[in-house]
Parts: sequence; structure tokens; C-alpha cells
Amino acid sequence: MRRLITNIMLGGVGGQGLILMTKIICQAALKDGYDVKSNDVVGLSQRGGMVWGNIRIGEKIYSPNIVPGDGDILVAMEPLEALRWSSILKPQAKIIMNTKEIYPTMVQQEKMEYPVVAIEDLKDKYQVTAVNAFDEAVKIGKKQVSNVILIGILAKHLDIKLETWKESIANNVPKKAIDMNMDAFDFGYGVEG
Repeated sequence: MRRLITNIMLGGVGGQGLILMTKIICQAALKDGYDVKSNDVVGLSQRGGMVWGNIRIGEKIYSPNIVPGDGDILVAMEPLEALRWSSILKPQAKIIMNTKEIYPTMVQQEKMEYPVVAIEDLKDKYQVTAVNAFDEAVKIGKKQVSNVILIGILAKHLDIKLETWKESIANNVPKKAIDMNMDAFDFGYGVEG
């Protein structure tokens, strides 16, 4: 039985492929018969700043905005983004987290410490699936497929057919990179959690 609404929050750093990720997820959901609303905030992306977006999937969706405390799944493309956006989640919601750290300017300048302990504490409140998607993407062939690894993990938590996911990926990545992206998706789909 399909859930009425699934609220997905995406958080990352500019250049990690959040817009492509949003497009692939939305197209897969639409193709499988869902109503979908999404939005992305990417204005800071050109300076390596934070980027984020909402995706709401269900039978009928009126707004892309997720009310704080109503998030079902957070896909964090960087650990600090998992911490930053965790307040949007329901208790015991799912967090899919890329563990590759990208230090913000204040940490690079040693004016702040990277919040390792606070990020680790997320495991006490939420169902966290953590993988170094960056390193795994490099092993597959290119760091740019790390976002598709995260989509593969997400796919296990949504009622969307596997072939629909693969079709959406193939329709949105360069033809020469389809096989590599399929390998990335399959790797993510096989991650436990």
C-alpha cells in the first residue's frame, strides 16, 4: 500500500549534484504515478555554500514545503548538512548520509571546530545509513556519481519500481556516463540500512 505523502529533504554543498538528484527523484516518482512537488535553494552553490531542497511525493501534493518536524527522509550529501537539517525530521526518521566531510570556511580558518560529536549523536535520534559516497564513487570511476549512490540508498525506502529509477537516471545523465551511474545506483541500492 502506498504512503499518502513522503517528505524528503536534500542538503548539500554547491557542486555535489543536488539539482540533478532532485530531478532524478522527481521524474522517477512522476513516472510511477505519484504527484510530486519540489524546490531547490542553490543561490550559494557557486561559492561552495550550502544548497538544499524539498521533495514531497504522494497521491496529491499542494506544496513543496516541508513543515519542521514532518520530514520522513533526509539525504545529506555531507555530514554537517545532516546536522543542519535534522530539525526538519520526525522522530526516528531516516537519514542517508555521505560521510565525506567538506569543511566550511570557519573550520578551515580554525575559528570553529567541525561538530563530529554532534553528527555522531544523530544516530541516537534517527535511523542513519552512513557511507562515504565520495570514496565509493571514485572507486566506481568518478566522484560525480556520489549523488547517484545516495539515490540508490534512497530508492529502497520509496515505493518506486527499480526499472523506473534506472530509466530516470539514464534520461538525466550524459550517455557516456550511463553505465557508471548505473554502477553507482546499484552500489547504493546494495548498502545495508
